[in-house]
Amino acid sequence: MRFISGLFAGKLVDRFGERLVLGVGLFMVSIFTLISGLAQTYEQLLIFRTAGGLGSSMFSVSAGALILRVASDNQRGQAQSLYNGGFIAGGVAGPAFGGALIAISARAPFFIYSGLLIVAGIVSLIFLHESRLGAKVEQSKEERALTIKEALAIKPYLYSLFLAFLGSWILFGMRSSILPLFVVEDLKASPSLVGLSFTVALIAQGSVMVRAGKHSDKNGRKPVILTGFSIVMASLGILFIANNVTVYLIAMIVMGLGAGFAASAGAIVGDVIKGKSGKVYAFWQMAGDAGMMVGPVLLGFISDAFSYRTAIGVSAAVFSLSIIVALKIPETNSAHLGDSRKHPINEV
Repeated sequence: MRFISGLFAGKLVDRFGERLVLGVGLFMVSIFTLISGLAQTYEQLLIFRTAGGLGSSMFSVSAGALILRVASDNQRGQAQSLYNGGFIAGGVAGPAFGGALIAISARAPFFIYSGLLIVAGIVSLIFLHESRLGAKVEQSKEERALTIKEALAIKPYLYSLFLAFLGSWILFGMRSSILPLFVVEDLKASPSLVGLSFTVALIAQGSVMVRAGKHSDKNGRKPVILTGFSIVMASLGILFIANNVTVYLIAMIVMGLGAGFAASAGAIVGDVIKGKSGKVYAFWQMAGDAGMMVGPVLLGFISDAFSYRTAIGVSAAVFSLSIIVALKIPETNSAHLGDSRKHPINEV
C-alpha cells in the first residue's frame, strides 16, 4: 500500500505542505495500528495494516521532503544521513522491542506503537510549524515544483533512482529476508546471532554516518556515495565466502560501515529538486520501496531453487551495477559546481 500510494502522498505534500501531511499520516497509522491490535481474524489484521499503509506513505514522503527542503546545501548530506539512519535504527530496534512486548501480550506491540505515533503526530503539528522552518514552499511560475518527467531528464536524479533500488534491495530486502535463514540453516548458528549481527551493523553504521554526511557536504556527494556502495559491495563478497560466525559478523560490520556512507545518497534528490516537489521525492522513495519488495521475493525463489549462498552471490552481481552508477553520476553539491547551479550538463 505504501508503494502504490507514494505518488498520491507526494501530491498531498505539494498541495497542503509537509507539516500537515506528516501529522495526519502519523495519526492515520496510529489509528489503524490500534485497530489492528483489536483484530479478531487474520483477514481483519491484513485489511487494517494495509489501510495504514497510506498513512505510512504520507508521513515518510512528507518527512523526507521536509528535511531536504529545510536543510541548506552545506547540511543536506548530514541531514539525509541522520534521517536514513533513524529509519534503519527503528527497523532494527522496533522488532527487538516488540519481541520483548510479546511476552506481555501478542497485541501489546500494536498498542505501544499506536501511542508512540500519537506523540509523534502531536510533535510534528506543534513543533514543525513554518515559523520555525522557514517560509512554506510557494508554487510560483518562477519557482514551481518539478514534474517527474522533468526530474527524470536530470541525470543525477535518474541515477539516484537506481541507487535507491539497489541499496534497498541489499540493506533492507536481503538483510531482512534471507540473512536470518542463512545464519540458522547454513552457518548452523543460534537465532540470537541474527539480532546480534544486526546490532553490530547498526553500531558500525552510526559510527560513520554523521562523519560521512559532513564529508558529503564538504567534499561532494560523488566520492562519499562511491565509497559507501563500494564498501557494501565488499561486504557482500565477505558474506558470500562466510563459513563461520566470525566471518559473518565481519561482513555485517563492513556492511554497516558502507551503509553509513551510502545513506547520504538521498541528498542528491534535495540538490536537484531543492525540496520543491513532493511527487518527485515520492517517486525516489518508491524506487527504494520497489527494491525492498523485489529483493526478498526473487532471493527467496533463488534460495529455494539453489541455496542461500547463491542468492547472496546474485545480489552481489546485481549490486555491482551500483558501482558503475556511482562512477557515472555527476556531482550535485552546489559548492562543487562553480556557476553551474542549474545542472545544465546533467540533463539526459
